[in-house]
Amino acid sequence: MKQVIYLFIAWRLLLFFIAFISPTVIPKFGATFPYFQERLINSGLPHFIWSFGNFDGVHYLGIAKDGYAYQFTQAFFPFYPILIRLVSYLTFGNLLISALLISNIAFLTGLILFYKLISLTHNKKIAIWSIIFLLTFPSSYYFGAVYTEGLFFLMVISSFYLYQQKKIISSLIIGASASATRLIGLFLAPALISKRDLKSLVIVPLGFLAYVVYLKLKFNNPLYFLSSQTIFGQERSTTGVILLPQVFWRYFKILATTNGLPLFNASFELAMTVFAIVILVWLRKKVKLEWLIFSLLAVSTPTLTGTFASMPRYVLVAFPIFVSLAQIKNLKIKIIILTLSLVLLFAATALFTQGYWVA
Repeated sequence: MKQVIYLFIAWRLLLFFIAFISPTVIPKFGATFPYFQERLINSGLPHFIWSFGNFDGVHYLGIAKDGYAYQFTQAFFPFYPILIRLVSYLTFGNLLISALLISNIAFLTGLILFYKLISLTHNKKIAIWSIIFLLTFPSSYYFGAVYTEGLFFLMVISSFYLYQQKKIISSLIIGASASATRLIGLFLAPALISKRDLKSLVIVPLGFLAYVVYLKLKFNNPLYFLSSQTIFGQERSTTGVILLPQVFWRYFKILATTNGLPLFNASFELAMTVFAIVILVWLRKKVKLEWLIFSLLAVSTPTLTGTFASMPRYVLVAFPIFVSLAQIKNLKIKIIILTLSLVLLFAATALFTQGYWVA
C-alpha cells in the first residue's frame, strides 16, 4: 500500500514539475479555449496548478457554478460537477481547488483498489508494475486534471472489485454513478451481464437515464448531450456510424498533409488507438471476460464518430492494457516502454499545461 502512495506522490510531483517548467520550454501560451481567465487565472493559484484545469476543465467548473446555463455544455455529464459544487463548500468556494482535490483523491483511491484487484487475480508484483505503466502512460496527466478520468477510474475499478467481492448491489450502484459521469459508464452493464447478472441491466443505466430525463424536462431534448458533441471542434459525427477503416483512411490523409502540432496530435491519436486495439485483441483469453468487454466497448465506441480525437485519453480506462504490459517478462523491454512513455508524457503534459490541445 505504501508503494502505491509513494508512486502516486512521485507522479503528482513530476506533473507539477513539468507544468512549472513548461513556460520555459514552450514560451507562448496557447489559450485556445474560453473562460480560462475568469475560471483559472482568477482562481489565485499558480500556473503550474491552475493549468490542469485547461480546456474541458473550464466547462466542468462552469457547470459546477451555474448549472447548464451555457449552451452545449450539456455534452458534459453531471455527476463530477455536482461533486465539485458540494466539495467547494469545504474549499471556501474555490471550485478549482475542489475539482483538483476530487480528481486526485479519487485517483489515488482508485490506484489502491486497482492494486488490490490485480493482486487478487495475479500477484503483488504484477499489480505494482501495472500501476507504474498506468502512471507513466503519455496521457496519464488527465487523471489529476479537472477532468472525469480520476473519478471515473475509481468508479470502474470499484465496481469490478466489489463485484468480485460478491457485493453485487454496491457494485451496481457505483456503476449507476459511473453512467452519470460518462457515457461509457453504461458499458459496465454488458460487462457484468457476462456474469449472468441481469440486475446490471436495470441498475447501471439509472444514472444515465436520470440525466436524459433532466435534459428532456429542462431543454426538451433528451439527447442534447449527443448533439452538443460536434460543437467542441473534434469533427465528430453524431448522426451516423463511421466504420474503423474509414477513420484509418482519414488519418493517413491527415498524416500526409499536415505538420507541426496537428501532425503530432494525429500521430499520437492514431498510435494510441492502434496500440490499445492490438493489446485488447491479444488479451481476449488472458484477462477476465467482464474486464475485456468493458475495455473493448470503451475503446471502440468513440471511433464510430469518425475520429480518433481524444483516444489517448479514452484508452486510460482500459486498465487490462496496463496489466498486460506488467506481465512482460523481459526487464529491458519494460524499461524501453517506460522510457518512451515518460518522454511522451513530458511532451504531452507540457503542451497541455501551456494551452495546446493534446489527446
